[in-house]
Amino acid sequence: MELIRKTLGNILEEAAAKFPNHTAVKYTDGNYERTYRCFDEECDRLARGFLALGVKKGDHIAVWATNTPEWLLTLFAAAKIGAVLVTVNTNYKLLELDYQLKQCDAKVLVLIDGFKDNNYVDTITALVPELNRRGAENGLKSDRFPFLKYVVYAGKKALPNGMISFPSLTDEKNLVPKEILDAAKASLDPDDVINMQYTSGTTGFPKGVMLTHLNLVNNGKSIGDCMKLTEKDKFCICVPFFHCFGLVLSIFACVTHGSAMIPVEYYRPTSVMHAISSEKCTAVNGVPTMFIAMLEHADFGKYDFSHLRTGIMAGSPCPVKTMRDVVEKMNMKEITIVFGQTESSPGCTQTTVDDPLERRVSTVGRTLPFVEAKIVDPETGAVLPPNTAGEFCARGYNIMKGYYKLPEATAAVIDSDGFLHTGDLASCDENGYYKIVGRIKDMIIRGGENIYPKEIEEYIHTHPAVRDVQVVGVPSAQYGEEVMAVVVKKDGCALSEDEIKEYLKERISRHKVPKYVRFVESFPTTASGKIQKYKLREEAVQILALQAAANIETA
Repeated sequence: MELIRKTLGNILEEAAAKFPNHTAVKYTDGNYERTYRCFDEECDRLARGFLALGVKKGDHIAVWATNTPEWLLTLFAAAKIGAVLVTVNTNYKLLELDYQLKQCDAKVLVLIDGFKDNNYVDTITALVPELNRRGAENGLKSDRFPFLKYVVYAGKKALPNGMISFPSLTDEKNLVPKEILDAAKASLDPDDVINMQYTSGTTGFPKGVMLTHLNLVNNGKSIGDCMKLTEKDKFCICVPFFHCFGLVLSIFACVTHGSAMIPVEYYRPTSVMHAISSEKCTAVNGVPTMFIAMLEHADFGKYDFSHLRTGIMAGSPCPVKTMRDVVEKMNMKEITIVFGQTESSPGCTQTTVDDPLERRVSTVGRTLPFVEAKIVDPETGAVLPPNTAGEFCARGYNIMKGYYKLPEATAAVIDSDGFLHTGDLASCDENGYYKIVGRIKDMIIRGGENIYPKEIEEYIHTHPAVRDVQVVGVPSAQYGEEVMAVVVKKDGCALSEDEIKEYLKERISRHKVPKYVRFVESFPTTASGKIQKYKLREEAVQILALQAAANIETA
């Protein structure tokens, strides 16, 4: 067995050649359905359209959309010409998009109308007023975003000012000759950076994780292998494309095996259950809360899950009861668990369909092929013996090239020996099975979404009545964790819990807005003055009577 040294475009083209008439993509909540041959041809046309805009190898294309066909087309079209696809969180609002567009140097932004209460067109128009200038659709000159040249509209309403329509990119009159696309493909190398996903840490704002063809192709292949995917499988994709769960564990796992993708534009229990039932899906991925919402839905019994076989439950701690219910009630007898992070493409370990159920509910499996892992003492770096908790570190083809334009941050997590220090506390037994036992980092995982306290703290600090703030995660039976802000008010200022929440709702994504706000006079600190966040969490568990949720989380 060897690493696959091919590009994402190569992988799609091979699937199209091997399974030309098999379904590649089918939407049950839309009218888009393509075979592998037709999908590959459509991606080629879009790639020629991007080349006609002047997009070249190494340029960045950001996509801000739910799980739409245009998202998938943009992904593979960009890969075919060597452009870097930058994923944008669908929940982002003005300040978050502003930061990412500045940091990622996107030349093109592809967007839809919006998502839920978030109007993407209004947001980008506010950030880029130049869109209203005559001729902006022929190339922007933005003072705020000097790299941004085109905003491509993939929505369903009238074409907004200054944007170009997504369908126009594939008009015959707007395409470069096929020979130019062929030359672009020939220039690519599997080690080229082809994707940037944004992730954060306790030290600041989101960082662009640079991933290559080699990273993504091989991780998707290994993950699909653990589920024993084939061209006969139909995979319901209800996790977001912008996240590594949707991009690698779902899309690339499918394409590397010729499996059919059955995407749902965004997660709703009934839409997912309808897709699974009507298409006789054999696989589905999700975080525990997604599975719980389906299992507890009043209409659960109306849908047919008899064809389901496998999938992945990951993103947050997986309760044993939920795993067993999914196996028994949704027929997912070969469900697996993946552990990793965006910086590792993302999978480092995974259980397989052949592992005993007890292994699949109590561990995160063994290392994937070509991935090396070790458990070390976080203080000394010494390798620890079996069944001893320490920091999980990984090395292999799957480790990112680094954080975009942040060499110091890269050096802080990848050591001189090439090991990625994940910040996760784990142990490994004598048989090579890993268990995740906690986190060194302060990261909060709410329903599978990573939330980073420092980012929220920065926004709360901008409130004129706030003197200081610390954000911590507190246990939640429903989401694994919820966000809590512990605030010190400025002297003489009146401030309520609702005022903090309302202040944030217009500024950051809904899932980052704290569920709880607590006001204190000061924070617990060490003798050296370092704030003890773990004590804030412990106090919150007592004050909010969350002991039961805390027990569920650590079960």
